[in-house]
Amino acid sequence: MKKKSNNWVAKHKKDQFFKKSKIEGFRSRSAFKLIEMNKKFKFFKKNLSILDLGSYPGGWSQVANKEVINGKILAVDIKKMEKVDNVDFIKGDFGEKTIYNKIIFYFNNKVDVVLSDAAANTTGNKTLDSYRTGELCLNAFNLAKKILNKDGIFLSKIFMGSTFKEINKKAKMCFKKVVIYKPLSSKKESKEIYIYCKGILKI
Repeated sequence: MKKKSNNWVAKHKKDQFFKKSKIEGFRSRSAFKLIEMNKKFKFFKKNLSILDLGSYPGGWSQVANKEVINGKILAVDIKKMEKVDNVDFIKGDFGEKTIYNKIIFYFNNKVDVVLSDAAANTTGNKTLDSYRTGELCLNAFNLAKKILNKDGIFLSKIFMGSTFKEINKKAKMCFKKVVIYKPLSSKKESKEIYIYCKGILKI
C-alpha cells in the first residue's frame, strides 16, 4: 500500500498542471480546467453571481474571483475550505434542504453561474465511484434548475458511466445549449468530462 501511495505521489509531482498550480498559487490542478473551459465558452464576465458547489480545496473559487470583476461568489462544500479572497463559504451538503435555504437567502435573487467540480470520495470501485459522482452532478443540476436566471450557465464534472445518459438527456430538456467537453488539462486516462449548459428553457 505504501509503495502504491509513493508511486501516486511521484506521478502527481511530474504532472505539468500540478506543477503549474503550485507556481501560480492555485490550490488544485483543476483550476486550469476551469480556465480552459472559460476560454472556450466565455462565460465569466463582470458583476456575475456565482455558486461554486463542491468547492474544496478552492481552485475554482480562486479562478472565479480572478476572472470576475465585482462578482458575488458563494462556495459550498462538506469540507471546510480555507478563505478565498472575495468568496463567501458555507460548510455543508448542497443536497440538503437547510443548505439550499442558506444559498437562496445568500443570493436573494436568481444566480448567473452554477459551477460544480464535485466528486465523490474514491472507493477503488470505478463503477461505484462513477455512479456516486454522477449523483452529485444530478443534485447540482437539480439545484441549478431552480436558481439560475433565464440566461444562466451550469457547468459540472461528470464521469462517463451509468448516470451520464440520464443527466445529458435531462440537460437537453431544460437548457437551450448543452455541450459535453473534456479539457486538455484533464488526465487522458480519466473518464472525467464536463457538461456545459446555457439558457433555461421554458417548460
